[in-house]
Amino acid sequence: MGVEKSLILVKPDGVQYGHIGHVLSRIENRRYEIKALKMVNATKEQLCEHYSQLVDKPYYPGIEEFMISGPIVAIIAEGDEIIETFRKMAGPTNPSEAMSGTIRGDFARSWGPGPIKNVVHSSDSVESAEREIKIWFPERVNTEN
Repeated sequence: MGVEKSLILVKPDGVQYGHIGHVLSRIENRRYEIKALKMVNATKEQLCEHYSQLVDKPYYPGIEEFMISGPIVAIIAEGDEIIETFRKMAGPTNPSEAMSGTIRGDFARSWGPGPIKNVVHSSDSVESAEREIKIWFPERVNTEN
């Protein structure tokens, strides 16, 4: 596979409960390089584009509401096979299925109705990473890094 870029988002729950540093440390401890980092407040337009395959689902409004509920930290990380490796580091989408030692197993909680609050998002393929990086880092579209 080789060197890849991935978009990683620390979601509002991860920011609210102070897990930005934990996520960054785990990326750096695996010797991945952080190429870009910024705190953003998501717009509905960004979220519709990011979650384009979910917009028509009945649960999408809850995802949107959650993702605009607070700041998000957007990260471009790079390294050998980062996409697959970070997804393993994050753990399963559902925090109740995530093992201790994963980001979601250690830090995520999902309370009651509404969207799953699972601390992080990461790209699931090289194609998704390219698409997602353009959404969250439009200023980098015409640059190499």
